[in-house]
Amino acid sequence: MSESVLIARAEGVATITLNRPQVLNALDAAMIVGLREACERVERDDAVRAVLLRGAGPAFLAGGDVAALHAGLQQMPGMVVELADELHRAVLALRRAPKPVVAAVHGAVAGAGVSLALASDIVIAAVGTQFTLAYSRIATSPDGGATWFLPRAVGYQKALELMLLSEPVDADVLRALGMVSRIVDAAGFEAEAQRLAARLAAGPTRAYAATKALANRGYQNPLAVHLDEEAQAFGRCAVTRDFAEGVTAFVEKRKPGFKGQ
Repeated sequence: MSESVLIARAEGVATITLNRPQVLNALDAAMIVGLREACERVERDDAVRAVLLRGAGPAFLAGGDVAALHAGLQQMPGMVVELADELHRAVLALRRAPKPVVAAVHGAVAGAGVSLALASDIVIAAVGTQFTLAYSRIATSPDGGATWFLPRAVGYQKALELMLLSEPVDADVLRALGMVSRIVDAAGFEAEAQRLAARLAAGPTRAYAATKALANRGYQNPLAVHLDEEAQAFGRCAVTRDFAEGVTAFVEKRKPGFKGQ
């Protein structure tokens, strides 16, 4: 695992930390590979019941390392296609993961940082966070799934405005559009992100996985097909220990103690 991407596990939460604070966590080749490895690892780890994605230092992720791209101009386009494939494997792992993914973003969220936030299930932003697609500034189209996620999150025209103009957008604007879930004061930002991840890790993990999978397939499924899949998923959840605990706790008027089973 690259030192530029760290994993820590505690009480069912895997925290993935982007760790190049000296360059605002800008992605270089080693960091992209490390991110892909980390995301695939937590996706497969059954002991992980929630994922927290965060950035060290003053920013979440300020996009790609443009200096590294400039140094590799003679290796285009092969180099960027290979790195984009690694990034996309990380995005797919986050989206497929049968557990909730919380992105805790602050400072600058640019380029692939926006894509990673969009690939997550819940986005918590610190007050003052600014999002910038940034790709058009270096004359390229977005990667990381931005062109797939963003129109679904904020609508086609707003998505194109953000992608074509590459202007910074405050977190409160994106919260109003539905992309950001919560905005928290900077002083309490990290604690709130950890509290939410811990809450999700203590929840009904299999039900969360079914809910996430259904939400993802709902983009493509015809309604009749989707209703059948909902019924089948409910049936699979109904034979879990957590379901028995949930309905028993409801009848007994107490808080359930879910085990993710």
